[in-house]
Amino acid sequence: MDSSSSPVKFARTYISKYPKFLLLFITFIISYLLFYSKDYGPFQNFIVGLGYSGTFIAGILFTYGFTAAPATAIFLILAGHQNIYLASFIGGLGALIGDLFIFSFIRQSFADEIMKLSREKIMSYFSDRLPGIIKKYTLPVVAGFIIASPLPDEMGVSLLAASRIVSTKMFVIASYLLNTAGIYVLFEIGKIL
Repeated sequence: MDSSSSPVKFARTYISKYPKFLLLFITFIISYLLFYSKDYGPFQNFIVGLGYSGTFIAGILFTYGFTAAPATAIFLILAGHQNIYLASFIGGLGALIGDLFIFSFIRQSFADEIMKLSREKIMSYFSDRLPGIIKKYTLPVVAGFIIASPLPDEMGVSLLAASRIVSTKMFVIASYLLNTAGIYVLFEIGKIL
């Protein structure tokens, strides 16, 4: 076998090209291990022992790409040990805190680039061809779906932060309700599992 095509060289090439995807893949493995070690007594006792403060922290972690999967596993584990309604509200509050950080950062730090991007030819091409009602509501609906799901919130929050029709107050309400609903669904699934 040619040493230039060895599996090690292949791995090194892709690890150096895509280190963030590797890290994301590792978080999925960690989540899998967390969820399947839920029956391991000391680990389960630690997670359950965190109580609702652990639910709040998992809510914050639920919003970020690299921590969304482990947070999902923690919610699934906590489902059998907490009042799922109260836990959903607390987890939603934590997720709102995480989303507000992203929203504020995007609104303040990227405002100039968002404005420049909106003037690009490709953006105006699509903007001119889409009916007003679709432009007005498609972006928030897609962003809302992303926020409510276990997908990382960064993209959905960025879409809402870039939208001129979404105020901070509207964002807070939408983020809290969507995250709380998504976390509630995870708790319901966790009760079944």
